[in-house]
Amino acid sequence: MISIAGVIGAGLFVGSATAINLAGPAVLLSYLFAGTLVVLVMRMLGEMATAHPDTGSFSTYADRSLGRWAGFSVGWLYWWFWVLVIPVEATAGALILHNWLGGEQWIWAAVITLLLTATNLISVGNYGEFEFWFALIKVVAIVAFIALGLAAILGWLPSSEQSGISLLTAEGGFMPLGFGAVIAAMLTTMFSFMGTEIVTIAAAESANPEKGITRATNSVIWRIGLFYLGSIFIVVCLVPWNTLDPAVGSYQSALQVMGIPHADQIMNVVVLTAVASCLNSGLYTASRMIFSLSVRGDAPRALRRITPSGVPRNAVLASMVLGFAGIVGNYVLPEDLFGYLLATTGAVALFVYLVIALSQLVSRRKLDAEGARPAVRMWLYPWLTYLAIAFIVFVMIVMITLPDQRVQLLLSVALAVVVLIAGIIVDRRHGGASGRSDAESEQNARRGH
Repeated sequence: MISIAGVIGAGLFVGSATAINLAGPAVLLSYLFAGTLVVLVMRMLGEMATAHPDTGSFSTYADRSLGRWAGFSVGWLYWWFWVLVIPVEATAGALILHNWLGGEQWIWAAVITLLLTATNLISVGNYGEFEFWFALIKVVAIVAFIALGLAAILGWLPSSEQSGISLLTAEGGFMPLGFGAVIAAMLTTMFSFMGTEIVTIAAAESANPEKGITRATNSVIWRIGLFYLGSIFIVVCLVPWNTLDPAVGSYQSALQVMGIPHADQIMNVVVLTAVASCLNSGLYTASRMIFSLSVRGDAPRALRRITPSGVPRNAVLASMVLGFAGIVGNYVLPEDLFGYLLATTGAVALFVYLVIALSQLVSRRKLDAEGARPAVRMWLYPWLTYLAIAFIVFVMIVMITLPDQRVQLLLSVALAVVVLIAGIIVDRRHGGASGRSDAESEQNARRGH
């Protein structure tokens, strides 16, 4: 269930309206392009993960393939990304609870964070259990939405104000703002896919990592096709693209057109679930990444300690404390300042994807030399890997040309440079050796990997 719906966050239910405003119905191409890149990246990551399951995932693979500096840098950048996701998601959930029950928003944000921290501290099974139910609610919601939407499009839903697919071309054509707008919207949609790779981290703590990773990697195509392309197709068929209000959200607007009663409250429940799921995953992922960094000697030693139930307690608490500081900062710091902090994560997804692709190029050569054949293998190696790398570089170049994206890219690059310099310093102090040690193997054995 984590692999099926773990990637679905509030960005799909609410944030997709912004992407639709940018590109019109052609936003379907934006999701297609971004989704294709994610499929390729997951295939590369799946190859490395089935060969060597590890809670450090791509950070560990970068360490082995590219050098300690690479694993250090991408690991800390990824941790920073998810630590900042915690206050963003907690604040979004707090707003819904505030509207329902009143009270101070920051208190609700703190309550959400502390509750999910508690579940992460007890055992990894608790994380999996919560994510199972969160994912189930999201899957049921999207499947029901698509079913109702298709009924409306086919004219089988009497309460619907719109039927047919005429809106795909009615308001200025399928691509009303040109192909450049499709690329601009793709930058927005791309970051809504961030989190797909979490399954390779979670699977490393399961009883059969290879089986779990293989199934998740093989199913990523239909997951993106159904949940993203399918649901967005319903939205652009039922709601004029130039009337969508990002503050309302694309799904809620479509439900209102269908004539579904209490659409706003239904979506509030679904969005709150998605927010809790994303925060839960963010805390889990951040803690496992910094735990892996600690085991490899790239983070404080205290963070590698685990409880008898296999939880890296100090890593969870450290991630929670930084996330909680972000929640306080969101309400105390000037809005622009906190916005700049968030902007430093704007291109982290691209950096992670690029490192995964580069690591896979090296890793595959080693696997082939050893005669190893992991359960998942990258298609048309190395050409599709090169194509993915070229596409990532192209997206970064496009970001430079767009004023709204330029600041995010520059701040992300500035942060990456600082972390990279730190990584190079650490690498040189250890004589360029890989950060992996016998301690990690011991920890993995104790955790039942």
